[in-house]
Order: sequence, then C-alpha cells, then structure tokens
Amino acid sequence: MSQNLNPSANAATDPRGEIENPEDLPLLVLASASPGRAKVLTDAGIDFAVQVSAVDEDAALASAVQRFGELGPADTALLLAKSKAEDVASTDEADGAVVLGCDSVFEFEGVIYGKPHTAEVATERWAAMSGKSGILHTGHWLIDNRSEEDEDGGSGATIGAVSSTRVDFEQVGAEEIAAYVATGEPLPCAGGFTIDGRGAAFIRSIEGNPHTVIGLNVATLRELLHEAGLSISDVWV
Repeated sequence: MSQNLNPSANAATDPRGEIENPEDLPLLVLASASPGRAKVLTDAGIDFAVQVSAVDEDAALASAVQRFGELGPADTALLLAKSKAEDVASTDEADGAVVLGCDSVFEFEGVIYGKPHTAEVATERWAAMSGKSGILHTGHWLIDNRSEEDEDGGSGATIGAVSSTRVDFEQVGAEEIAAYVATGEPLPCAGGFTIDGRGAAFIRSIEGNPHTVIGLNVATLRELLHEAGLSISDVWV
C-alpha cells in the first residue's frame, strides 16, 4: 500500500509531520515523492499534501507492453502517472481529495530514459548527451476522488495529459561530468539531469515549459482541474 500522507509546508501538521486534523487535508494530493514537484506547487501558491505511491514501475510497464505492445515516450510517462494516481486514489487517506500523479521520461535519439540510479549509468548518459538535444516528457494524471453526493460533489474525472519540452545541452567535458555525477544530483532524475539545480549550468536552452523538465507543469494541472470542474484558484493557499 501507499505510504502515509506527508503534507506540504502549507498544510496543518504536528511536530512529526503527520496530518493533525484529517478534515484539514488539502483538496490536492500529490502522488509523488519528488522534492522538485513539491517545490513547483509550493512556489505556485498551491496547497497540497503528498502521499507517495507504491507502484512498481517496471511491473506496470511490463503489464502495459504485454497488453498494448511497445509504448512511446509520451505514452510511457502518462501510463506511469496514471498508475501512481490510481494507487494513491485507492487509499482511504486520499478519500475526498483530488489526486495528481506525475511521471517523467527522457527521450534521446529515439530511446526512452528514466532515472539512471547509478553513477556509472549517469556518466555514460552525460557523455552521450553532451552537445546534443532530447525531449523531456512529463505525464500528469488527475483523479477526482471526491464523493459525487457531497454539496461540492466531485466530477468523478480521471483524466491525463502530457507536457513535453525540448532540452539542448552544452558541450560538457569528462571532468565536469564526473564532478556533477559525484554530487548525486542526476541519479534520481529522469534523463540524469535537472534544470533547478547544478545541472542548470549544462543546459544551453529549452523549448517549452521549464516546469515540465522539473516534473510538473502547473499550466497542465490548471487544464486538468478545469476539465474536472475546478479552478486553479480552488487549490491556492
């Protein structure tokens, strides 16, 4: 099952970081442990709590491939975002909330890349990406988990969208790659980089929404909320 709810800095908490009053649970629950995604929401003035999904990504993808065949990069990101949102929405803790699942994959020279996890893999990827370009795809899936019988009843929506941004890399030498990988920053990031940290020094330009590269496009969230009968202002602090 999913982990316990970890509220954002905007939510009422006790010293242990747990929800003090369940009725004070924010309307939006983020089904992701990513600090980058949480910061995007916080900087956008959005009130939310975090509940991390326990989805086995490899198993979810293997099952999808068996059913539908090989998935493209955008479909892969959307499938994983949907799986995470559904996992969290199925828990009692997220009852009455609107759950947002997100997942990012990096498309480089026709190949899908997720998180490198190890220094060796991150180093190999950076050596290949140096001076070239790729596309970061972030899938978003929103589930309206509110009861349709309440006064402010839910829509029952379960909807998704993908946001994609092109990333152009600077020429990066072996010494800089080694130093960057040694920081550990690229290991948990799709594609092995991020634009909101040390990796920003190696990004020449981007074409698209920068929040997509961090892992959550607030403009896409706004569109999904609208489709569910909500406004972005409904989740503002």
